[in-house]
Amino acid sequence: MSETLIPFRRNLSQFWRVYSGSKKGVLGLILVLFFFAIAALAPYISPFDPSKIEPGRTWLPPNSVNWFGTDWFGHDLFSQMIYGTQVSLVVGMFATLISIIVGTAIGLFSGYYAKTLGEFLERVIDFFLVIPYLPLMIVLVAIFEAMETPIPILWVVIFVIGITGWSGTARIIRSQVLSVKERQFVERARAVGAGDFRIMTKHILPNVFPLVFANAVLTVAGAVLAEVTLDFLGLGDVMTISWGMLLHFALSNSAVYRGAWWWIVPPGVAIILLVMGFTMIGYSIEEISNPRLRGRKA
Repeated sequence: MSETLIPFRRNLSQFWRVYSGSKKGVLGLILVLFFFAIAALAPYISPFDPSKIEPGRTWLPPNSVNWFGTDWFGHDLFSQMIYGTQVSLVVGMFATLISIIVGTAIGLFSGYYAKTLGEFLERVIDFFLVIPYLPLMIVLVAIFEAMETPIPILWVVIFVIGITGWSGTARIIRSQVLSVKERQFVERARAVGAGDFRIMTKHILPNVFPLVFANAVLTVAGAVLAEVTLDFLGLGDVMTISWGMLLHFALSNSAVYRGAWWWIVPPGVAIILLVMGFTMIGYSIEEISNPRLRGRKA
């Protein structure tokens, strides 16, 4: 067991040594870990119940009791911001998991069987790439909500974001597989009788995995923005506290016209920082895994 872990630990140590030299990557990691800590500690650091309504404390600006002020309902916006972090991260992570699994599988098969099944899958990838992303999500969420399925709306949103966001990953993986499958170690594996599935999973996939991981981190940023957009448009679960829903209720209750900036600015800043954190991590990992990008940077 220890002999198996030694190469993994060595590779992880080498990766961290290179990654820690990237100021952009370290800053992104700090931002993401900060939001993960807030999400994990939400029950302990939230000063109020985020769903508690106080009719006598509405439209209050930031003060010593309500750090981010209150909304039209009397909710403490600081507590809602803290719990909203959980929703954004849950949606981002699970939607990305769906997107990466689908995109990697389709990209792998499309690149490996380039002249047979790959041609059909390439057309499917191209089809999803040219479809406007946001309208497709809106239509799918509206269809699922009209069907009145027993599935919670939050998980419907996760599924829709994941199932509509895989095409970019598939395109990247396909191009990489087309290159890797022509290398000598793949030809040797095929010569000794290795089957297609074994070649794809044991020889090709490990070589494209760093690219999959880098793209996954970037996909989280896109998934968070997609969730915020759907919630802002009122297509999310209105009973769930999220950053996008905070902006939705701020707009629908005329927070802009009332000058209630404290209802709008904090969730906006939080969204920017979280997306920026994941983006910086993703680009830093991509620079490490792609020697050409490192050379360009130098």
